[in-house]
Amino acid sequence: MLASLGEILPTAASRFGDKTALISGDRRLGFNELDRLAGRAARGLRRLGVGPGDRVTLHAPNSWEWVVAYHAILRLGAVVNPVNALLTETELEFILRDCGARVAILSASKAASLVRLRDAGVLAAIVAIGDGAPLGAVPFEELVAGNDGGVGPVDVAADALSTIAYTSGTTGHPKGAMQSQRAVLMNVAMTAQMHARTAADTVVSALPCPHVYGNVVMNGALWFGMTLVLHAAFREAEILDSIERHRATMFEGVPTMYYYLLNHAELARRDLTSLDRCTVGGQTMPVAKMAEVQERFRCPLVELWGMTELAGLGTTHPCYGPIKLGSIGIALPHVEARIDPVEAGAKAAPGTVGELMIRGPIVMQGYYNNDKATRETIEPDGWLHTGDLAYADEDGAIFIVDRKKDLIISAGNNIYPAELERVISAHPAVAMVAVAGRPDPIKGETPKAYVVLRQGTRAEAEDIIAHCRKTLAPYKIPRAVAFVADLPKTSTGKILRRQLGTLD
Repeated sequence: MLASLGEILPTAASRFGDKTALISGDRRLGFNELDRLAGRAARGLRRLGVGPGDRVTLHAPNSWEWVVAYHAILRLGAVVNPVNALLTETELEFILRDCGARVAILSASKAASLVRLRDAGVLAAIVAIGDGAPLGAVPFEELVAGNDGGVGPVDVAADALSTIAYTSGTTGHPKGAMQSQRAVLMNVAMTAQMHARTAADTVVSALPCPHVYGNVVMNGALWFGMTLVLHAAFREAEILDSIERHRATMFEGVPTMYYYLLNHAELARRDLTSLDRCTVGGQTMPVAKMAEVQERFRCPLVELWGMTELAGLGTTHPCYGPIKLGSIGIALPHVEARIDPVEAGAKAAPGTVGELMIRGPIVMQGYYNNDKATRETIEPDGWLHTGDLAYADEDGAIFIVDRKKDLIISAGNNIYPAELERVISAHPAVAMVAVAGRPDPIKGETPKAYVVLRQGTRAEAEDIIAHCRKTLAPYKIPRAVAFVADLPKTSTGKILRRQLGTLD
């Protein structure tokens, strides 16, 4: 194990030299060059006053500059605050103030509207990525100027704070999960162990680097000598072209990315034979769709589960072990998982549904400046409440049932949207589906399905309902079906059930 995240690039450069580390747009960077750029950027940040423990916010789309900036911050022993590039100016300003950022590295377009924070003394400096850096901002090119290797990583304790990563903030303001150096490094290393990631791999990813899933993919590729083909955004044709052109061995994405790829007209004509495994996470994926991915991509689809508060994954399947479709696998090495029964006093026997709890070195240190939320989330003995309902089978494989907050209670019956989505996804005309509860004056709530049809297919609401009647209890049958062009999603492609009502 490395001692700090700042050591990833120097270590990789010493091992893999000029081997291609990163392909981003038309830029191809070897490990040596990437390490030199990070060293120069670190020197530039030091000139702006950044030192150990200082917070630096990083807010920009996926790019080679993002990767360099991330590792430059950590090389100085500073704390990186990676922020979703789609957040609004208001949301970004809250995070900047909440974490006490000293410097912000922003896309040029966003920097233009936030130079006022530097002028007001909220920030010491703003660095702009991309063309058109506004007056008052430092162009990113200045940080990486020069021909030398810049500065090397400073010594940092393994339990020192490395990252403040803000949750999506579905209720109220987002919360900053504090991740130690050890937590991120352990997560990246154990994920690589479970998925057999090596220097022989080329991985294609459009996962946003600020998201913990994308972060683990990025750091795992750099640490273990893989070639990372990083896309700024997910576009089906570009992803298929990348897999084919670069002979990728891995593609990693969220369920909706796979839904779009399965529904794309070019899929059957593309050569995906280089793939030997893919991963999926971020949200539950119906077994029928997972099986279709495996059949059409001709490689295993490895499910994973994680959260911001764990610095990435908490569970997954070992690449060379048994993979159960529909299961999120087992806990990462050195990590514990248990099921807390919903019913008071019940025992978590196989099949018992309860809240999934996680304990181990990957658990966050707490929420920044929010002791109350920290106490509500982490028990005194270290167990983290995940908010996900799950059960384990006889072999210890864990299955997510649903989010506790998404549970539909209809006339006293518990209905899990994910169960309905799994069933409806098996209908041959369905490309994507999401289910949410809708108010009912008698039953309290009833389920409604929002369906995106496959290209060239037709279906009526009664077709979907009749399909559900074959396998679901009567109280679980959707009371309404809406056919829509698309579903509301986060920047990572996670379906937002709470926004489905906007489609009505």
